[in-house]
Amino acid sequence: MNRTPLYSAHAALGARFVDFGGWEMPVQYTGIIDEHHAVRQRAGLFDVSHMGEIELRGPAALATCQHLTTNDVARLHDGQAQYSLLCLPSGGVVDDIIVHRLSAERVLLCVNAANTPKDLDWIIEHRGRAEVIDRSTEFAQLALQGPRATETLARLTALPLQDIPPFAFREGTVAGCNALGAHTGYTGEDGWEIYCASENAAKVWNAILEAGEAFGIAPAGLGARDTLRLERALPLYGHELSEETTPLEAGLGWVVRFSKEDFLGRAALQRQKQAGVTRNLVGLVMTESGIPRQGYRIMHGCQQAGVVTSGTKSPTLGKAIALGYVASTWREIGTNLSIEIRGRLVGAAVVSLPFYKRAV
Repeated sequence: MNRTPLYSAHAALGARFVDFGGWEMPVQYTGIIDEHHAVRQRAGLFDVSHMGEIELRGPAALATCQHLTTNDVARLHDGQAQYSLLCLPSGGVVDDIIVHRLSAERVLLCVNAANTPKDLDWIIEHRGRAEVIDRSTEFAQLALQGPRATETLARLTALPLQDIPPFAFREGTVAGCNALGAHTGYTGEDGWEIYCASENAAKVWNAILEAGEAFGIAPAGLGARDTLRLERALPLYGHELSEETTPLEAGLGWVVRFSKEDFLGRAALQRQKQAGVTRNLVGLVMTESGIPRQGYRIMHGCQQAGVVTSGTKSPTLGKAIALGYVASTWREIGTNLSIEIRGRLVGAAVVSLPFYKRAV
């Protein structure tokens, strides 16, 4: 399996490892619930160096990105980022990504770890006249998330953090190392994603943990990352998103800009929008005792209504929650359904998303 530059640091902290898309990654340190609460209440630090980074360069970089992605890259200025999707001509999702405009001739794409080889091939196939560079091994990526994240990072950088709005980034130094600090994250909390050279990963990681010690910072693993993103109803590729699901079905129509003249998947998605989707991603809260898991059947009486894509017991809400696709007939808020758990039908209700919103 692949290992990030911080594997030894995780082992020294007593991390428990799992195979995640071919990467040996820490799933937890002291415990998923403790780490989840640390992020919601104070700050947590994640190693997400397994994520891929692919750069488009040259005079055609922006035009190529505009053709490849569903969102409108023309809306970006230097130092701005946006959530977007790579789609097949069928409208199915190749991957969900973050687009960073470095300059008029440089765009950095952050892609999902397990999808990096597939995404790279897809981008090269449709690169036009842009140069495509896989920079994944060059970067380590750390995610500092939580209400004390900005205070922690401010101790280590001269970057004007208070002046960097969400989905913007700046280049500077963190703990004396060249870095890109992006005001983005995947937890539902305020926070930062820090890109630095792989060889500087341990120095930056240790400096952040030391700077945040006074605030009760905790290293956090993939287990807490999953419960946090699920509470915020953020999709995970391979669960809510796949080549067999479309952005419109997943509730991501807001990142599909039909005002663009052309992008991969546009025609199929336009047809689906006009015809109407036949299934929708919904949020479910269990009304009876039981924990929903991916693959469990969602039922309406004796009829299958859909399938669970992600489920857990929410540490913040104290309730069992799930995301799942259901036939559009049963998508309305308040619809009573059930989930088949080990042969037993357990009550659930469709609720509005997200499950959790942070206090502003």
